[in-house]
Amino acid sequence: MAYEGILLGMGNPLLDISAVVDEDFLKKYGIKLNDAILAEDKHLPMYEEMTKKYEVEYIAGGATQNSIRVAQWMLQIPGATSYMGCIGKDKFGEEMKKNSKLAGVNVHYYEDGTAPTGTCAVCVVGGERSLVANLSAANCYKSEHLKKPENWALVEKAKYFYIAGFFLTVSPESIQLVAEHAAAKNKVFMMNLSAPFICEFFRDVQEKALPYMDYVFGNETEARTFSKVHGWETDNVEEIALKISQWPKASGTHKRITVITQGADPVVVAEDGKVKKFSVILLPKEKLVDTNGAGDAFVGGFLSQLVQEKPIEECVRAGCYAANVIIQRSGCTYPEKPSFN
Repeated sequence: MAYEGILLGMGNPLLDISAVVDEDFLKKYGIKLNDAILAEDKHLPMYEEMTKKYEVEYIAGGATQNSIRVAQWMLQIPGATSYMGCIGKDKFGEEMKKNSKLAGVNVHYYEDGTAPTGTCAVCVVGGERSLVANLSAANCYKSEHLKKPENWALVEKAKYFYIAGFFLTVSPESIQLVAEHAAAKNKVFMMNLSAPFICEFFRDVQEKALPYMDYVFGNETEARTFSKVHGWETDNVEEIALKISQWPKASGTHKRITVITQGADPVVVAEDGKVKKFSVILLPKEKLVDTNGAGDAFVGGFLSQLVQEKPIEECVRAGCYAANVIIQRSGCTYPEKPSFN
């Protein structure tokens, strides 16, 4: 099977500015752990403050880009994955390009001359993370870039598409173009719930894309928010996963599968009206460095097996393996070679 360009991701490329901070810093900016939000004016000084006050690391991030990089790492097949998103024409953008090339991902960035490359403050306290994204250039992605022949060629080539829900705030039109292409050509289209605020404030565009989703990923907090927004009156993650999997589909070729992670609790997979649970690899607390990128890494591991048409059990096992590797390191980084077999 030819793997070149088999998996295409689209999303918001962000440079993670990651640091271990203290509770006071979280309080000062009114942010809570295990959350992901978009920066408001009151958050803008925090990026500068982090670099002055704490020891920061810069890591190429953004949810979709993380997942694609991890899938690429797990596959170890150069050029198996491609990625599109918008960066600025600046040093952070250059850093991002260098990072992605090293990772072996075929990136086609749209470069915007008016806005700086997007950044994401990753505030780590006790191993748990809080994300505050300042999209900047990432917010400037246009579907015109996607329609260019050299970029649309990546869409034509791919058999699997993955887009984090965060991209719904930027270019729903691009998502729709790819989703409709996937449905017409019997390809596999996948998205992530990504954050409670997406389910709450971007409900309309999320619902428009949902019929096209063959796989829906998320974590327990996002699943419960999705349930609340849709008036389902249940907090039971298994029930919610089932309901999402049974949401009407635009194309009948693939049945929808919902995959919900729950931190250290079992992964919930709903398909065909049934729920399966898979245990994760438990990690002693002292080995946990930070949870940033754990969910993205899970998806990346999962996708690395899915594109090889492995059974769902194997996809989940690879997802758990990748997440386990990532949480023992700072940010969404990994060793040179995976030891997954």
